[in-house]
Amino acid sequence: MKANRREFLERSVQGTIGATLAMSGLASPAKAAAPSDRVVVGVIGLGGRGCFLSQLFAQRRDVEIAYVCDVHPERRDDGVKAVEKITGRKPKAVDDFRTLLDDRHVDAVVNATPHHWHALATILACQAGKDVYVEKPACHNIWEGRKMVEAARKYNRVVQLGTQNRSSSYGKSARELIQSGKLGDLHLVRVFNMFCRTPFERTPDVPVPDGMNWDIWLGPAPQRPYSETWFKDWVYFWDFSGGLIEDDAIHQLDLARMVIGREYPKTVYHAGGNLSLHDDAQVPDTSLVTYEYDGLIFILEQSWWAPYMIKTPESIRQSEVLFPTWFPFNDSVVQIYGSKGMMLLGRHGGGWQLFDVDGKKIAQDKQTHQKMQEAHVGNFVECIRSRNRPNADIEVGFVSTAICHLANISYRVGNRKLEFDAKTGTFVNDQEADRYLKRSYREPWAVPEQV
Repeated sequence: MKANRREFLERSVQGTIGATLAMSGLASPAKAAAPSDRVVVGVIGLGGRGCFLSQLFAQRRDVEIAYVCDVHPERRDDGVKAVEKITGRKPKAVDDFRTLLDDRHVDAVVNATPHHWHALATILACQAGKDVYVEKPACHNIWEGRKMVEAARKYNRVVQLGTQNRSSSYGKSARELIQSGKLGDLHLVRVFNMFCRTPFERTPDVPVPDGMNWDIWLGPAPQRPYSETWFKDWVYFWDFSGGLIEDDAIHQLDLARMVIGREYPKTVYHAGGNLSLHDDAQVPDTSLVTYEYDGLIFILEQSWWAPYMIKTPESIRQSEVLFPTWFPFNDSVVQIYGSKGMMLLGRHGGGWQLFDVDGKKIAQDKQTHQKMQEAHVGNFVECIRSRNRPNADIEVGFVSTAICHLANISYRVGNRKLEFDAKTGTFVNDQEADRYLKRSYREPWAVPEQV
């Protein structure tokens, strides 16, 4: 069986970071630029992804990591070590992100918190005059995502979503090739997201660990006692997340949208549920999602229990070599069917391959995942200076997040086909579905009506 995603991150993040930075020639402390040339950054959320982003930013000579913030003391220590290893300097470590929002010297915030904190922390940062790099998904629900866009525009902030495929050179070349008409007319896109995890049981409630700020961790979510389940397995529960589609499939969905040039679908229909694992997770372990566009069917096939589906190896992702076994066992391939050809497209350094009507490969492109991630961070830093909108601007990222939410809402109303009005941000004549567009917030951690 494959490892649980979060278990894998906990085991491998430090080793992977060190290896990739070493390959880039950036593992040793960088010589700092003049203070006036540096973008001062604070990082919020120091799990596996937060520590990785801390190092991506710290390796830049035009960036200073001034703060790392997490509610858990051990993770704060991890963040300090991750930055110090690169820069030779220790950032300030705090448990309340409002500390760095109050510091006028901080230019930007990296928001790598759990999903339920993405919107509010981003909006508060915009209000404080900070630019924001926020991890995917953009938001916990569709209403608050619209508020994120509103805040970014109102306060003229650069807000980049962590969908790094938007900064890939091969994503751009795939889009240009499709726009040129090389594939002909597109009528079918299939997106795969096939993970494997073991069943789990919810752990009992216990006292809050020493030094942990549990109230801030819960934030907008309902009050509840501490449990290891909520802290470590939050991705399986609606109060904190939307499951695998929002946590992972969003990468492929966003990349596919980027290259084919589509926005909101006319309808969405989710089929599936907890069909295999039958554990305490609230989110489905099996999903077949159909999005209808004019002249195009866009399908997501997703499971959490398929051990034979193969993740593109790190050795391939960090090289110029294309993955040789795209189909049928690649766990995250995007298949784009045109009247003149077919494209197989991979996220995170997977590249693309184009096949003609006879099934012959006639073109391909590739870039390493490390270069793509560095380019995404670089684009954000450049936009802080230029004030241009970044490659994964929050408005673009919100659309990809919203279509994940649409699929989950279809599931939560009984696997019904839904019609969505993107202009109003509501479903067509469906009050039951509309109930899931917004959550109830726990004061004082509420997303404001007026941002």
